[in-house]
Amino acid sequence: MKYAEMNALALKNVSREDTLVVLPIAAVEQHGPHMPTGTDHIICTAVAEAVEANLPDSVLLLPTLWLGASQHHLRWGATLTSRVENYETLLCEICESLLGDGFRRILILNGHGGNIGPMQISLRRLQIDYPNTRLMAASYWSIAEEEIASQLEGKCKTVGHACEAETSLIMHLRPELVDESQLMNFDDYKLDMLEGVYLCNDMFQRTSQGATGRPDLASAQKGAAMFSKIVNRVTEVLKTLQLLPFPE
Repeated sequence: MKYAEMNALALKNVSREDTLVVLPIAAVEQHGPHMPTGTDHIICTAVAEAVEANLPDSVLLLPTLWLGASQHHLRWGATLTSRVENYETLLCEICESLLGDGFRRILILNGHGGNIGPMQISLRRLQIDYPNTRLMAASYWSIAEEEIASQLEGKCKTVGHACEAETSLIMHLRPELVDESQLMNFDDYKLDMLEGVYLCNDMFQRTSQGATGRPDLASAQKGAAMFSKIVNRVTEVLKTLQLLPFPE
């Protein structure tokens, strides 16, 4: 069930109690010298659409929100963003449209690291007025953490930024958008945590080229295997979420 492809009558007949509404959110921002600005949008949309195809009778898929909270990339250019406080409100308003229409299960499926804080805060804001609904959020890589790590050679075993994982996924999904002549080792990036303390630096301060990790180790074969494992894991988890009871 794809929200934007359904008419009002069809949507009216969708179960408000049992249906899991999935809102994919991403970003359009610089991804180093080798990757398209739409990387997060492309990957998150592909994952969400594949999961919906696996669960067509119980998942209602919204269009991917391509705009993200990307202010920390602005100094690299090639970035479109919303201010963090505006982005939180935007997510609230999209979810309020659904909650006001009676839907009771919403999952924000994220594909951009900068969206994590805003999406969690937006659900906190909503939960005050909708305490008996099931409001959820996750990044696809947090759901499929082990599956992604199993495919990576570099020391970074998760999704970074224009890294081995993302580059492999785009090589699989949209290979014509990867400039392989620019693939190199970007392992000189600075971490944003020190002794358990979060260091608030932007990507211009953290990276030498606007990318992280080892995209030079990426391949379409890794991307295909990783994508399949991600979709299978996210599908499995969504089946569990559909059965969660509503909060008292």
